[in-house]
Formats: sequence, structure tokens, C-alpha cells
Amino acid sequence: MAMTDYELPCERDVEQVWERLDAVGAGLADEHELTCPHCRAARESLLALREATAELAAEDDVPPALFGRIMSAVRAEVRRGSMVALPTPEPGFVEISEQAVAAVLRYAADTVDGVRARRCRVRTGVGGVVDVELTLAVSVRNVAGGAALALVRERVTAAAAARVGLTLAKLDLLVDDIYAEDTAGEPGE
Repeated sequence: MAMTDYELPCERDVEQVWERLDAVGAGLADEHELTCPHCRAARESLLALREATAELAAEDDVPPALFGRIMSAVRAEVRRGSMVALPTPEPGFVEISEQAVAAVLRYAADTVDGVRARRCRVRTGVGGVVDVELTLAVSVRNVAGGAALALVRERVTAAAAARVGLTLAKLDLLVDDIYAEDTAGEPGE
């Protein structure tokens, strides 16, 4: 099963965890798989996902956008890793996980027609300033123009400030895939 790239805080992809589910379940886990809390949490979520998917596959009426909704749930379920300190007007501090920031920024990118956010890496700076690297897949209809990417940059920057309270020191947008859309507007295979 090919999944959208999503890197865990331990730098393993969710797809790697997915591919090793049966091996780990059979007692063939490597040292990392035995001790990593991020891989363990992802594995638990993926096992629940596999069970739910098997139940849905047994049904006759499966929604067409199921894969996207399932992957959103998997991303949301991954345990939180490094924290980003948010600026506060009062003494004290507020922290938010880099994964939570990444989820907000991916969602902002996904609001642009013909763009699908993939991996989002947030690098913590000082005083609420962060560097972000956002990997995207774009529709074949957006390949020739930069307007969609300019809109992604605008929306992601605005979401960082308005929704999270962070200032982006740097936003790198990397297009690593192009997809064709079917008639329903969902990515095709």
C-alpha cells in the first residue's frame, strides 16, 4: 500500500512502519522498532487502521475519498515529539508540538486547489520563529504556473501567524510529485 510520505520524529516514514507491521507482529522487530515510542504509536494506529479498513472492505458501499480521510486520522494519531515555544506577552511559556504545527501548515496548503501537502518539517528557532520545509504534490493542471505555489506560501505563512502564533523565518516549498485528478477532484492513481 503506497501512502503519502509522512516522517515520524524518529525520521522513519509511516510507510516503513506499515511495511513492517507483520514482521514486528511475528517477533522480528529490530532494536529501533522495539524501543521507539513514535514507531510504537504509529504501529498501534496502523493496526487499528488495518482492522477498520478490513471491515470497510467487507462492505459494498465504500466512500471514494476514504484514503485521504484515513491518512488524516493516522497523522493526527501519531504521538507528539519536539516542542516549539510560543511567544507570550506574560511571564511563563506555552509550547506546542512540531507535529501540531506541521498539521496546521499542511492543512493550510491543502486548501489551495490542486495542491496536496505531504511532508512538513518544522525546525524550531528562538522566540516563535521557525524554519519550515513543506513537500507538496501538485495537480498536472498546476505544473506550468507558480500561482498555486504563491497561494500556498501566502496561506501557510498566514496560518502560522494567525492559527499558531509563529513567524516563519524561512518557508521552503518542494514539489516532489505531480498527480492527475479524476472527475471527483480527488487524486488519481
